[in-house]
Amino acid sequence: MPESFFILSKDYLELATDEIVALSKMYDRFSKVKIISNLVIIQSKTNWEKITKRASFVKISGQILRKMSGLFLDEGNIGVLKNAKTFACRIINLSSNQFNVPELESSMGDMISKFSHAKVKLEDPDITVYLIFTDEENFFGFSKRMKEVKRPKKITKYPHELDWKLTRVMINLLGIKEGETVCDPFCGTGTTLLEAESMGIHAIGLDFDEKMCKISKENLLVNGYKSKVVNSDYHELSKISEKIIGIVTDLPYGKSSKTSEKPEKILKEFFSILPKRKRGAIMYKKELDSKLRLKGIKKYEIYRHKSLTRTILIK
Repeated sequence: MPESFFILSKDYLELATDEIVALSKMYDRFSKVKIISNLVIIQSKTNWEKITKRASFVKISGQILRKMSGLFLDEGNIGVLKNAKTFACRIINLSSNQFNVPELESSMGDMISKFSHAKVKLEDPDITVYLIFTDEENFFGFSKRMKEVKRPKKITKYPHELDWKLTRVMINLLGIKEGETVCDPFCGTGTTLLEAESMGIHAIGLDFDEKMCKISKENLLVNGYKSKVVNSDYHELSKISEKIIGIVTDLPYGKSSKTSEKPEKILKEFFSILPKRKRGAIMYKKELDSKLRLKGIKKYEIYRHKSLTRTILIK
């Protein structure tokens, strides 16, 4: 079974790692996972590109061709370059050893050139060949040039809106597949709806603020997206629960909340009316944890600044 590799950003590393694992299991429940620091190895029938296109914090990804005991290449190793016109070599050192990376990359390029008609091109090559060093194992792999994915546009933003990468992670952690439907009951400017649709997922947004609903609709329209936006509060969930697979939201706080009710009261009531057997990823102020002792499958702390840490709860 093919193996893929994913080098993750160290920002929110636990969150990023769990996202890759969730996506791999969503597409292939028999996939096997190995984690070495910020390197995730996935053995699965699912192509690495499919996972990468949905993931939020992947820096580098590709397919592993073989494990290596050292820097040794032969014609069999580089068959992947057969139809490539250009290539580049990259060393990724995740080990405790020190390497002269530029010299290794240059030597690797010279070795590959002996077996291939492809030319070295450092910027935007057809194929990038990788040697990944860790303290446990070394890996030889490659990636192909991927078409850049266009980000959804937003003609109107808001100071306290949900970060798009965290939104995407929350959707992915729930394992919501293309064609399924997610709901954001505090949709604001529509970040969850935009990210869902960009991944081929249907979305329904609720918001009690008519102005926010208007902004969401405008942001959807400029992208040609068709998610439904309803000017109603979160109690509407009971009416649409059969249509949705999961719930992804960032509960309003501070100036972004125009309700006179206290955040803990909103959160407590919101959790009490959540549809049973529906997956959920809910973000809220960390300080509410000690007051409400909310339970779920897992919690992640998201540090924003010295006076604000958010919690993402997966249920």
